[in-house]
Amino acid sequence: MVPSYWLTRFVLLRLLGAIYAVAFLAAIYQVVPLIGENGLLPVDHFLQRVVERFGSTGAGFRRIPSLFWFVRGDAALQAVAWIGFLLSCVMLAGFANAIMLTILWLLYMSLVHVGQEWYGYGWEIQLLETGFLAIFLCPLLDMRPFPKRPPPLAIIILFRWLAFRVMLGAGLIKMRGDEVWRDGTALYYHFETQPIPGPLSRLFHFMPPLVLKAGVWFNHLAELLAPWFLFWPRMARYIAGIVIILFQLTIILSGNLSFLNWLTIVPVLACFDDACWSKLLPKKLVRMAATAQDHAEPHAGMQLCSWAITVLIALLSIQPVYNMFSSRQLMNASFDPLELVNTYGAFGSVGKERFNVVFEGTVDEHPDDNAHWKAYPYKALPVAPDKRPPQIAPYQPRLDWQMWFASMSGPDEYPWTLHLIWKLLHNDPATLKLFAGNPFPDKPPRYIRAILYRYRFARPGNPEGLWWTRTRIGSYWLPPLSADDPRLLGSLKRRGWIP
Repeated sequence: MVPSYWLTRFVLLRLLGAIYAVAFLAAIYQVVPLIGENGLLPVDHFLQRVVERFGSTGAGFRRIPSLFWFVRGDAALQAVAWIGFLLSCVMLAGFANAIMLTILWLLYMSLVHVGQEWYGYGWEIQLLETGFLAIFLCPLLDMRPFPKRPPPLAIIILFRWLAFRVMLGAGLIKMRGDEVWRDGTALYYHFETQPIPGPLSRLFHFMPPLVLKAGVWFNHLAELLAPWFLFWPRMARYIAGIVIILFQLTIILSGNLSFLNWLTIVPVLACFDDACWSKLLPKKLVRMAATAQDHAEPHAGMQLCSWAITVLIALLSIQPVYNMFSSRQLMNASFDPLELVNTYGAFGSVGKERFNVVFEGTVDEHPDDNAHWKAYPYKALPVAPDKRPPQIAPYQPRLDWQMWFASMSGPDEYPWTLHLIWKLLHNDPATLKLFAGNPFPDKPPRYIRAILYRYRFARPGNPEGLWWTRTRIGSYWLPPLSADDPRLLGSLKRRGWIP
Protein backbone atom coordinates (compact mmCIF):
# COMPACT_ATOMS: atom_id res chain seq x y z
CA MET A 1 0.00 0.00 0.00
CA VAL A 2 1.34 3.44 -0.96
CA PRO A 3 1.82 5.56 2.18
CA SER A 4 -0.10 8.82 2.54
CA TYR A 5 1.03 12.03 4.24
CA TRP A 6 -2.10 14.06 5.00
CA LEU A 7 -1.55 13.93 8.77
CA THR A 8 2.19 14.42 8.28
CA ARG A 9 1.53 17.68 6.48
CA PHE A 10 -0.91 18.77 9.17
CA VAL A 11 1.55 18.17 12.04
CA LEU A 12 4.57 19.53 10.19
CA LEU A 13 2.89 22.81 9.28
CA ARG A 14 1.52 23.32 12.80
CA LEU A 15 4.98 22.98 14.36
CA LEU A 16 6.51 25.22 11.70
CA GLY A 17 3.80 27.81 12.42
CA ALA A 18 4.70 27.74 16.12
CA ILE A 19 8.38 28.28 15.31
CA TYR A 20 7.62 31.14 12.95
CA ALA A 21 5.45 32.70 15.68
CA VAL A 22 8.27 32.55 18.23
CA ALA A 23 10.77 33.94 15.73
CA PHE A 24 8.56 36.89 14.81
CA LEU A 25 7.64 37.47 18.47
CA ALA A 26 11.34 37.86 19.27
CA ALA A 27 11.56 40.40 16.45
CA ILE A 28 8.61 42.37 17.84
CA TYR A 29 10.44 42.88 21.14
CA GLN A 30 14.04 43.13 19.96
CA VAL A 31 14.38 44.23 16.36
CA VAL A 32 14.04 48.00 16.99
CA PRO A 33 16.71 48.29 19.74
CA LEU A 34 19.00 46.00 17.76
CA ILE A 35 18.73 47.25 14.16
CA GLY A 36 16.23 50.12 14.27
CA GLU A 37 16.89 53.76 13.38
CA ASN A 38 18.64 54.26 16.73
CA GLY A 39 19.55 50.63 17.27
CA LEU A 40 22.91 49.16 18.15
CA LEU A 41 23.53 48.29 14.48
CA PRO A 42 21.11 50.41 12.42
CA VAL A 43 19.76 48.96 9.19
CA ASP A 44 20.45 52.18 7.25
CA HIS A 45 24.16 52.05 8.05
CA PHE A 46 24.31 48.41 7.07
CA LEU A 47 22.60 48.90 3.71
CA GLN A 48 24.85 51.87 2.95
CA ARG A 49 27.89 49.64 3.47
CA VAL A 50 26.35 46.99 1.22
CA VAL A 51 25.88 49.58 -1.56
CA GLU A 52 29.49 50.75 -1.15
CA ARG A 53 30.74 47.17 -1.36
CA PHE A 54 28.71 46.03 -4.37
CA GLY A 55 28.63 49.33 -6.23
CA SER A 56 24.92 50.04 -6.48
CA THR A 57 21.58 49.53 -4.77
CA GLY A 58 20.51 47.04 -7.43
CA ALA A 59 23.64 44.95 -6.97
CA GLY A 60 23.18 45.09 -3.19
CA PHE A 61 19.58 43.94 -3.50
CA ARG A 62 20.52 41.03 -5.74
CA ARG A 63 23.16 39.91 -3.25
CA ILE A 64 21.12 40.57 -0.09
CA PRO A 65 17.42 40.62 -1.05
CA SER A 66 15.15 42.24 1.54
CA LEU A 67 11.99 44.31 1.66
CA PHE A 68 13.92 46.88 3.68
CA TRP A 69 15.65 48.11 0.53
CA PHE A 70 12.28 49.67 -0.35
CA VAL A 71 10.92 50.70 3.03
CA ARG A 72 12.93 51.69 6.10
CA GLY A 73 12.43 52.81 9.65
CA ASP A 74 11.21 51.42 12.95
CA ALA A 75 7.59 51.35 11.79
CA ALA A 76 8.54 49.12 8.86
CA LEU A 77 10.49 46.76 11.11
CA GLN A 78 7.59 46.50 13.52
CA ALA A 79 5.08 46.04 10.70
CA VAL A 80 7.05 43.12 9.26
CA ALA A 81 7.39 41.53 12.70
CA TRP A 82 3.69 41.93 13.57
CA ILE A 83 2.38 40.77 10.19
CA GLY A 84 4.66 37.74 10.38
CA PHE A 85 3.54 36.94 13.92
CA LEU A 86 -0.17 37.19 13.08
CA LEU A 87 0.17 35.04 9.97
CA SER A 88 2.17 32.51 12.00
CA CYS A 89 -0.67 32.29 14.52
CA VAL A 90 -3.12 31.63 11.67
CA MET A 91 -0.82 28.87 10.47
CA LEU A 92 -0.52 27.45 13.97
CA ALA A 93 -4.32 27.38 14.20
CA GLY A 94 -4.41 25.04 11.22
CA PHE A 95 -4.87 27.28 8.19
CA ALA A 96 -2.20 27.69 5.55
CA ASN A 97 -1.71 27.91 1.81
CA ALA A 98 1.19 28.57 -0.54
CA ILE A 99 0.54 32.30 -0.74
CA MET A 100 0.58 32.78 3.02
CA LEU A 101 3.70 30.66 3.41
CA THR A 102 5.42 32.65 0.70
CA ILE A 103 4.63 35.87 2.54
CA LEU A 104 6.01 34.43 5.80
CA TRP A 105 9.17 33.32 4.04
CA LEU A 106 9.68 36.72 2.39
CA LEU A 107 9.08 38.60 5.65
CA TYR A 108 11.49 36.49 7.65
CA MET A 109 14.12 36.52 4.90
CA SER A 110 13.90 40.32 4.91
CA LEU A 111 14.69 40.39 8.63
CA VAL A 112 17.49 37.85 8.42
CA HIS A 113 19.22 39.65 5.56
CA VAL A 114 19.44 42.96 7.41
CA GLY A 115 19.78 41.48 10.91
CA GLN A 116 23.58 41.39 10.68
CA GLU A 117 25.23 39.47 13.50
CA TRP A 118 22.02 39.43 15.54
CA TYR A 119 20.60 37.08 12.91
CA GLY A 120 23.82 35.32 11.96
CA TYR A 121 22.91 31.92 13.36
CA GLY A 122 22.48 28.63 11.56
CA TRP A 123 18.86 28.24 12.57
CA GLU A 124 17.93 31.45 10.77
CA ILE A 125 18.91 30.11 7.35
CA GLN A 126 17.56 26.71 8.40
CA LEU A 127 14.16 28.32 9.04
CA LEU A 128 14.32 30.00 5.64
CA GLU A 129 15.08 26.70 3.90
CA THR A 130 12.37 24.88 5.86
CA GLY A 131 9.85 27.65 5.21
CA PHE A 132 10.64 27.62 1.49
CA LEU A 133 9.99 23.88 1.19
CA ALA A 134 6.73 24.25 3.12
CA ILE A 135 5.38 26.62 0.44
CA PHE A 136 5.17 23.71 -2.01
CA LEU A 137 3.55 21.36 0.47
CA CYS A 138 0.33 23.41 0.29
CA PRO A 139 -2.23 24.29 -2.39
CA LEU A 140 -2.03 27.78 -3.81
CA LEU A 141 -5.29 29.10 -2.29
CA ASP A 142 -7.04 26.45 -0.18
CA MET A 143 -6.25 27.18 3.48
CA ARG A 144 -8.17 24.32 5.09
CA PRO A 145 -6.24 21.99 7.44
CA PHE A 146 -7.08 19.12 5.09
CA PRO A 147 -7.46 20.58 1.58
CA LYS A 148 -8.41 18.53 -1.45
CA ARG A 149 -4.86 18.55 -2.86
CA PRO A 150 -2.67 15.71 -1.54
CA PRO A 151 0.82 16.52 -0.22
CA PRO A 152 3.40 16.04 -3.01
CA LEU A 153 5.63 13.07 -2.22
CA ALA A 154 8.60 14.85 -3.79
CA ILE A 155 8.38 17.64 -1.18
CA ILE A 156 8.11 15.09 1.63
CA ILE A 157 11.35 13.54 0.40
CA LEU A 158 12.99 16.97 0.19
CA PHE A 159 12.18 17.49 3.87
CA ARG A 160 13.99 14.22 4.63
CA TRP A 161 16.90 15.47 2.54
CA LEU A 162 17.00 18.63 4.65
CA ALA A 163 16.98 16.57 7.87
CA PHE A 164 19.79 14.41 6.47
CA ARG A 165 22.00 17.41 5.75
CA VAL A 166 21.27 19.13 9.07
CA MET A 167 22.09 16.08 11.15
CA LEU A 168 25.03 14.70 9.19
CA GLY A 169 26.59 18.14 8.79
CA ALA A 170 26.44 18.64 12.56
CA GLY A 171 28.01 15.25 13.17
CA LEU A 172 30.83 15.69 10.68
CA ILE A 173 31.79 19.15 11.92
CA LYS A 174 32.09 17.75 15.44
CA MET A 175 34.30 14.84 14.44
CA ARG A 176 36.55 17.15 12.43
CA GLY A 177 36.47 20.07 14.81
CA ASP A 178 37.39 19.03 18.34
CA GLU A 179 39.12 16.08 19.96
CA VAL A 180 36.59 16.05 22.82
CA TRP A 181 33.94 14.75 20.42
CA ARG A 182 36.27 11.97 19.29
CA ASP A 183 37.37 10.87 22.76
CA GLY A 184 33.88 11.11 24.26
CA THR A 185 34.54 13.89 26.79
CA ALA A 186 32.66 16.78 25.11
CA LEU A 187 29.77 16.68 27.58
CA TYR A 188 32.16 17.09 30.51
CA TYR A 189 32.19 20.76 29.46
CA HIS A 190 29.28 21.47 27.11
CA PHE A 191 26.42 21.91 29.58
CA GLU A 192 28.39 24.47 31.59
CA THR A 193 29.92 26.37 28.69
CA GLN A 194 27.04 26.36 26.18
CA PRO A 195 25.75 29.82 25.17
CA ILE A 196 22.73 29.93 27.48
CA PRO A 197 22.33 27.17 30.10
CA GLY A 198 18.87 26.22 31.27
CA PRO A 199 17.40 25.20 34.62
CA LEU A 200 18.40 21.54 34.09
CA SER A 201 21.87 22.21 32.67
CA ARG A 202 23.58 21.88 36.04
CA LEU A 203 21.90 18.51 36.61
CA PHE A 204 23.23 17.30 33.28
CA HIS A 205 26.69 18.73 33.99
CA PHE A 206 27.12 16.76 37.22
CA MET A 207 25.97 13.42 35.81
CA PRO A 208 28.47 10.56 36.18
CA PRO A 209 31.27 10.57 33.59
CA LEU A 210 30.08 7.28 32.08
CA VAL A 211 26.64 8.76 31.49
CA LEU A 212 28.18 11.85 29.89
CA LYS A 213 30.32 9.68 27.62
CA ALA A 214 27.27 7.66 26.67
CA GLY A 215 25.60 10.96 25.76
CA VAL A 216 28.41 11.69 23.29
CA TRP A 217 27.97 8.30 21.64
CA PHE A 218 24.22 8.89 21.46
CA ASN A 219 25.03 12.20 19.76
CA HIS A 220 27.11 10.34 17.17
CA LEU A 221 24.37 7.75 16.70
CA ALA A 222 21.78 10.46 16.01
CA GLU A 223 23.99 12.66 13.82
CA LEU A 224 26.30 10.25 11.99
CA LEU A 225 24.33 7.01 11.66
CA ALA A 226 20.59 7.70 11.87
CA PRO A 227 20.47 10.18 8.94
CA TRP A 228 21.42 7.45 6.48
CA PHE A 229 18.20 5.59 7.29
CA LEU A 230 15.86 8.52 6.62
CA PHE A 231 15.28 7.26 3.06
CA TRP A 232 14.90 3.57 3.91
CA PRO A 233 11.62 1.59 4.05
CA ARG A 234 9.06 2.41 6.70
CA MET A 235 10.32 0.74 9.89
CA ALA A 236 13.96 1.75 9.43
CA ARG A 237 12.80 5.29 8.67
CA TYR A 238 10.58 5.33 11.76
CA ILE A 239 13.42 4.19 14.02
CA ALA A 240 15.83 6.76 12.55
CA GLY A 241 13.25 9.52 13.03
CA ILE A 242 12.56 8.49 16.62
CA VAL A 243 16.28 8.45 17.46
CA ILE A 244 16.77 11.94 16.02
CA ILE A 245 13.69 13.38 17.76
CA LEU A 246 14.69 11.87 21.12
CA PHE A 247 18.14 13.37 20.65
CA GLN A 248 16.67 16.81 19.93
CA LEU A 249 14.41 16.56 22.99
CA THR A 250 17.38 15.83 25.27
CA ILE A 251 19.10 18.96 23.93
CA ILE A 252 15.93 20.97 24.54
CA LEU A 253 15.91 19.78 28.15
CA SER A 254 19.60 20.47 28.73
CA GLY A 255 19.91 24.07 27.54
CA ASN A 256 18.49 27.10 25.74
CA LEU A 257 19.45 26.80 22.07
CA SER A 258 16.74 29.12 20.74
CA PHE A 259 14.29 27.30 18.44
CA LEU A 260 17.05 25.27 16.74
CA ASN A 261 16.07 21.86 18.06
CA TRP A 262 12.34 22.33 17.52
CA LEU A 263 13.12 23.49 13.99
CA THR A 264 15.29 20.42 13.38
CA ILE A 265 12.38 18.20 14.39
CA VAL A 266 10.19 19.73 11.63
CA PRO A 267 11.77 17.98 8.60
CA VAL A 268 12.22 14.77 10.61
CA LEU A 269 8.42 14.59 10.89
CA ALA A 270 8.41 13.75 7.18
CA CYS A 271 9.80 10.31 8.12
CA PHE A 272 6.41 9.33 9.52
CA ASP A 273 3.43 8.64 7.29
CA ASP A 274 -0.27 8.57 8.15
CA ALA A 275 -0.11 4.94 9.28
CA CYS A 276 2.05 6.14 12.17
CA TRP A 277 0.24 9.39 12.92
CA SER A 278 -3.17 7.69 12.96
CA LYS A 279 -2.05 5.81 16.09
CA LEU A 280 -0.93 9.00 17.85
CA LEU A 281 -3.36 11.76 16.90
CA PRO A 282 -7.00 12.27 17.97
CA LYS A 283 -9.53 10.17 16.07
CA LYS A 284 -11.29 13.28 14.81
CA LEU A 285 -8.15 14.41 12.96
CA VAL A 286 -7.60 10.92 11.60
CA ARG A 287 -11.17 10.83 10.23
CA MET A 288 -10.74 14.29 8.67
CA ALA A 289 -7.55 13.16 6.94
CA ALA A 290 -9.20 9.97 5.71
CA THR A 291 -12.13 11.95 4.33
CA ALA A 292 -9.77 14.35 2.54
CA GLN A 293 -7.87 11.43 1.07
CA ASP A 294 -11.08 9.78 -0.16
CA HIS A 295 -12.07 12.99 -1.94
CA ALA A 296 -8.57 13.99 -3.06
CA GLU A 297 -8.18 15.80 -6.35
CA PRO A 298 -4.54 15.77 -7.44
CA HIS A 299 -3.54 18.84 -9.42
CA ALA A 300 -1.12 18.50 -12.32
CA GLY A 301 0.25 22.01 -11.78
CA MET A 302 1.04 21.33 -8.12
CA GLN A 303 2.77 18.04 -9.01
CA LEU A 304 4.75 19.65 -11.81
CA CYS A 305 5.82 22.46 -9.49
CA SER A 306 6.97 19.95 -6.85
CA TRP A 307 9.18 18.17 -9.40
CA ALA A 308 10.58 21.47 -10.65
CA ILE A 309 11.51 22.40 -7.07
CA THR A 310 13.08 18.97 -6.62
CA VAL A 311 15.32 19.55 -9.64
CA LEU A 312 16.23 23.03 -8.34
CA ILE A 313 17.07 21.70 -4.88
CA ALA A 314 19.14 18.89 -6.40
CA LEU A 315 21.22 21.37 -8.39
CA LEU A 316 21.64 23.75 -5.47
CA SER A 317 22.65 20.82 -3.22
CA ILE A 318 25.86 20.12 -5.14
CA GLN A 319 27.97 22.73 -3.36
CA PRO A 320 26.56 22.11 0.16
CA VAL A 321 27.18 18.36 -0.23
CA TYR A 322 30.70 18.98 -1.49
CA ASN A 323 31.29 21.24 1.51
CA MET A 324 29.85 18.69 3.93
CA PHE A 325 32.33 16.03 2.86
CA SER A 326 35.24 18.43 2.48
CA SER A 327 38.11 18.45 4.96
CA ARG A 328 37.57 22.23 5.14
CA GLN A 329 33.88 21.94 5.95
CA LEU A 330 32.13 25.25 6.62
CA MET A 331 29.51 25.39 9.36
CA ASN A 332 26.16 27.13 8.76
CA ALA A 333 26.88 28.65 5.37
CA SER A 334 24.75 29.68 2.39
CA PHE A 335 25.66 29.30 -1.26
CA ASP A 336 22.83 31.24 -2.89
CA PRO A 337 21.33 34.67 -2.06
CA LEU A 338 17.94 33.21 -1.06
CA GLU A 339 19.38 30.56 1.29
CA LEU A 340 17.39 27.82 -0.46
CA VAL A 341 19.93 25.04 0.23
CA ASN A 342 22.52 25.49 2.97
CA THR A 343 25.11 23.64 4.96
CA TYR A 344 24.69 23.22 8.69
CA GLY A 345 26.56 22.30 11.85
CA ALA A 346 26.73 23.06 15.55
CA PHE A 347 29.38 23.03 18.28
CA GLY A 348 32.28 22.07 16.07
CA SER A 349 34.39 23.01 19.07
CA VAL A 350 33.53 22.97 22.77
CA GLY A 351 34.90 25.51 25.22
CA LYS A 352 36.26 24.18 28.48
CA GLU A 353 35.73 27.39 30.45
CA ARG A 354 32.79 29.76 30.62
CA PHE A 355 33.44 33.51 30.42
CA ASN A 356 30.77 36.19 30.78
CA VAL A 357 31.02 39.93 30.36
CA VAL A 358 29.00 41.79 32.99
CA PHE A 359 28.20 45.48 32.51
CA GLU A 360 28.24 47.45 35.74
CA GLY A 361 27.40 51.09 36.46
CA THR A 362 28.04 53.54 39.24
CA VAL A 363 26.96 57.07 40.14
CA ASP A 364 30.07 57.60 42.25
CA GLU A 365 32.61 60.24 41.28
CA HIS A 366 35.63 57.93 41.23
CA PRO A 367 35.16 54.75 39.16
CA ASP A 368 37.62 52.56 41.06
CA ASP A 369 36.96 49.25 42.80
CA ASN A 370 35.84 51.11 45.93
CA ALA A 371 32.88 52.62 44.07
CA HIS A 372 29.40 51.20 44.46
CA TRP A 373 28.91 49.21 41.24
CA LYS A 374 25.57 47.76 40.18
CA ALA A 375 25.32 45.03 37.53
CA TYR A 376 22.92 45.04 34.60
CA PRO A 377 21.15 41.66 34.67
CA TYR A 378 20.80 39.83 31.37
CA LYS A 379 17.57 38.09 30.52
CA ALA A 380 19.25 34.69 30.39
CA LEU A 381 23.05 34.83 30.77
CA PRO A 382 24.30 34.33 34.33
CA VAL A 383 25.19 37.43 36.33
CA ALA A 384 24.20 36.92 39.97
CA PRO A 385 25.66 33.60 41.21
CA ASP A 386 22.54 32.77 43.24
CA LYS A 387 20.12 33.06 40.30
CA ARG A 388 18.94 29.87 38.65
CA PRO A 389 19.30 29.80 34.84
CA PRO A 390 15.86 30.44 33.32
CA GLN A 391 14.06 28.39 30.70
CA ILE A 392 13.80 30.88 27.86
CA ALA A 393 14.04 28.80 24.65
CA PRO A 394 12.54 28.58 22.09
CA TYR A 395 12.53 32.38 22.51
CA GLN A 396 15.96 33.86 21.81
CA PRO A 397 17.39 36.87 23.68
CA ARG A 398 19.74 37.99 20.94
CA LEU A 399 21.87 40.34 23.01
CA ASP A 400 22.64 37.52 25.44
CA TRP A 401 23.73 35.25 22.60
CA GLN A 402 26.03 37.85 21.12
CA MET A 403 27.54 38.64 24.51
CA TRP A 404 28.42 34.95 24.86
CA PHE A 405 30.44 35.27 21.66
CA ALA A 406 31.81 38.68 22.65
CA SER A 407 33.11 37.34 25.97
CA MET A 408 35.61 35.25 24.01
CA SER A 409 36.90 38.25 22.07
CA GLY A 410 36.95 42.02 22.56
CA PRO A 411 35.48 45.38 21.46
CA ASP A 412 37.67 45.43 18.34
CA GLU A 413 35.67 42.50 16.98
CA TYR A 414 32.40 43.56 18.60
CA PRO A 415 32.46 47.37 18.39
CA TRP A 416 28.72 47.59 19.06
CA THR A 417 29.57 46.87 22.72
CA LEU A 418 30.81 50.48 22.85
CA HIS A 419 27.51 51.65 21.38
CA LEU A 420 25.75 49.57 24.04
CA ILE A 421 27.75 51.29 26.77
CA TRP A 422 26.86 54.68 25.31
CA LYS A 423 23.18 53.83 25.45
CA LEU A 424 23.42 52.56 29.02
CA LEU A 425 25.11 55.82 29.99
CA HIS A 426 22.01 57.59 28.67
CA ASN A 427 19.40 55.20 30.09
CA ASP A 428 18.13 54.52 26.59
CA PRO A 429 14.69 52.94 27.14
CA ALA A 430 14.75 50.69 24.06
CA THR A 431 18.19 49.29 24.84
CA LEU A 432 17.32 48.67 28.48
CA LYS A 433 14.46 46.42 27.34
CA LEU A 434 17.12 44.00 26.15
CA PHE A 435 18.13 43.49 29.79
CA ALA A 436 16.13 41.93 32.60
CA GLY A 437 16.21 45.15 34.62
CA ASN A 438 17.68 48.63 35.05
CA PRO A 439 19.69 49.18 38.24
CA PHE A 440 19.52 52.96 37.65
CA PRO A 441 15.82 53.74 37.14
CA ASP A 442 15.98 57.34 38.40
CA LYS A 443 19.01 58.71 36.57
CA PRO A 444 21.70 57.20 34.35
CA PRO A 445 25.00 56.09 35.85
CA ARG A 446 28.05 58.31 35.72
CA TYR A 447 30.32 55.48 34.60
CA ILE A 448 29.92 52.06 32.98
CA ARG A 449 32.50 49.33 33.09
CA ALA A 450 32.60 45.85 31.56
CA ILE A 451 34.07 43.10 33.72
CA LEU A 452 35.05 39.66 32.48
CA TYR A 453 34.22 36.78 34.85
CA ARG A 454 34.82 33.05 34.71
CA TYR A 455 31.71 31.15 35.77
CA ARG A 456 31.43 27.55 36.97
CA PHE A 457 28.43 25.59 38.13
CA ALA A 458 28.23 25.34 41.91
CA ARG A 459 27.56 21.83 43.15
CA PRO A 460 23.90 21.16 43.96
CA GLY A 461 23.06 21.35 47.65
CA ASN A 462 25.79 23.84 48.55
CA PRO A 463 24.99 25.68 51.82
CA GLU A 464 24.95 29.13 50.16
CA GLY A 465 22.30 28.08 47.66
CA LEU A 466 24.48 29.17 44.75
CA TRP A 467 23.94 28.11 41.17
CA TRP A 468 27.27 29.51 40.06
CA THR A 469 30.67 30.37 41.41
CA ARG A 470 32.56 33.09 39.60
CA THR A 471 36.06 34.50 39.47
CA ARG A 472 36.86 37.97 38.27
CA ILE A 473 39.36 37.91 35.39
CA GLY A 474 39.62 41.66 34.83
CA SER A 475 38.32 44.44 32.63
CA TYR A 476 36.86 43.53 29.26
CA TRP A 477 39.58 45.44 27.41
CA LEU A 478 37.95 48.69 28.53
CA PRO A 479 38.44 51.13 31.41
CA PRO A 480 35.32 52.59 33.05
CA LEU A 481 33.73 54.99 30.55
CA SER A 482 31.63 58.12 31.02
CA ALA A 483 29.30 59.79 28.53
CA ASP A 484 31.88 62.50 27.77
CA ASP A 485 34.90 60.19 27.48
CA PRO A 486 36.74 61.27 24.28
CA ARG A 487 37.79 57.68 23.51
CA LEU A 488 34.18 56.53 23.52
CA LEU A 489 32.93 59.57 21.59
CA GLY A 490 35.65 59.24 18.98
CA SER A 491 34.92 55.58 18.36
CA LEU A 492 31.18 56.17 18.01
CA LYS A 493 31.62 59.16 15.69
CA ARG A 494 33.97 57.23 13.37
CA ARG A 495 31.27 54.64 12.87
CA GLY A 496 28.53 57.22 12.40
CA TRP A 497 26.55 56.08 15.45
CA ILE A 498 26.46 59.59 16.93
CA PRO A 499 26.79 62.97 15.13
